[in-house]
Amino acid sequence: MFKRLISKLKKNSPNALNEAQVIERDDHTVSRSQISENALKVLYRLNGAGFDSYLVGGGVRDLLLGESPKDFDVVTDATPEQVHRLFRNSRLIGRRFKLVHVVYGRDMIEVATLRGHHENAKGKQQAKQSESGMLLRDNVYGTIDEDAIRRDFTINALYYDISDYSIHSYAQGIDDLNKRRLVLIGDPATRYREDPVRMLRAVRFAAKLDFTIEKKTALPIKELAPLLRDIPAARLFEEVLKMFMAGHAHATFELLEKYNLFAQLFPHTQQCINEQESYRNMVVHALQNSDARIAQGKSLTPAFIYSVFLWPCLLETAKTLQNQGVPAVPALHQAAADVISNQQTHTTIPKRFMIPMREIWDLQRRLERRLPKQLESTIGHARFRAAYDFLLLREQNGEQLDNAGDWWTDYQVQNPDALFQGRESTRFNSRNRNRNRSRNGSGPQRDDDGPHRISSPRSRKPKRD
Repeated sequence: MFKRLISKLKKNSPNALNEAQVIERDDHTVSRSQISENALKVLYRLNGAGFDSYLVGGGVRDLLLGESPKDFDVVTDATPEQVHRLFRNSRLIGRRFKLVHVVYGRDMIEVATLRGHHENAKGKQQAKQSESGMLLRDNVYGTIDEDAIRRDFTINALYYDISDYSIHSYAQGIDDLNKRRLVLIGDPATRYREDPVRMLRAVRFAAKLDFTIEKKTALPIKELAPLLRDIPAARLFEEVLKMFMAGHAHATFELLEKYNLFAQLFPHTQQCINEQESYRNMVVHALQNSDARIAQGKSLTPAFIYSVFLWPCLLETAKTLQNQGVPAVPALHQAAADVISNQQTHTTIPKRFMIPMREIWDLQRRLERRLPKQLESTIGHARFRAAYDFLLLREQNGEQLDNAGDWWTDYQVQNPDALFQGRESTRFNSRNRNRNRSRNGSGPQRDDDGPHRISSPRSRKPKRD
């Protein structure tokens, strides 16, 4: 009993976090054959230049779980400048956290310098926090033991040592991995304040890996969720993609709602689905369908996900405008502009996704009306398939659309070549329009579906002599 007590005290002592459990090559399943060739190149070159180098975090974690990592991250005791000089195919990025990206064609290996404790900052090494505790700058370098404690979750405090192929596990990370639980290193409230995005990462990992979030790790999330408002909208957009485009969107959504996080990302949507259960059902059906597409190896665009999330907001805003006397079609266009503008303050929507999203919405009216003169141009539209799927989703959710979904399904069966011919016609007409515009200098013309595709003509620059 005394020995058990001593063991427990040791395990819970602060020093236990700094002690690595070294797992020799013969005692783990990670093999170099599972690691990308480019990641091995980076590891070996750093090691050959006299630096320590480790594969770290998600790559090691996923390999131990028997999964194929999407990317491999490397840490080293070389400074970012030293890494940059060592690799001609690299670039320095970041101010808050300075990193190096080593680029091999389309493949990119991220290399970070081992982090140290804030109190060790000196010279050019800097750390700065906001009044709320969020880290604004953190370029304090240290040892592997210090770096491990700076990691977010214990299952990410795993290091694969290229010099002897061993794995270094900190903070009982390997034990938590085996028990399939997510544990935050350090005091959860403090760590979330340092970087509120860690709350989203907790949910994402739990959904992706089918792990449980340890009680102490989960406890502060609901209360601290509003801290996400301090995160740049562009960064939150990237997090949205990671959460909803990886095949675990439905489970992620349920956890986000449970911990009051979805309301921070999509406040207007959360309000609408709280007021009307049918909207929530639509979101759930869409996410389940999206997960099924990913599982089947099919593509998925963020434009579709955003079009679903913001559809309740569009309908509610358009209804308000119509009650104020605005005609139906202009009300929809104005509502779309207002809804997107409002969402941009929470999660940025790049133009390359914003335009397709609006086209999916605009095509709904055409799909519902089924005017004979518009059939060819509708089925040939670049967003027809996404808009058709969206229409089916609306009907699945109980919207009464006069069997428009069945009608378009039958139309495609009876006219199997219409989709291809329509798109070819659209491309041909588009090329001709572009050619004519380049000749007469006119800009894009008004589209029948609404004014959002109008853009001002570009001014011609005088030719140089």
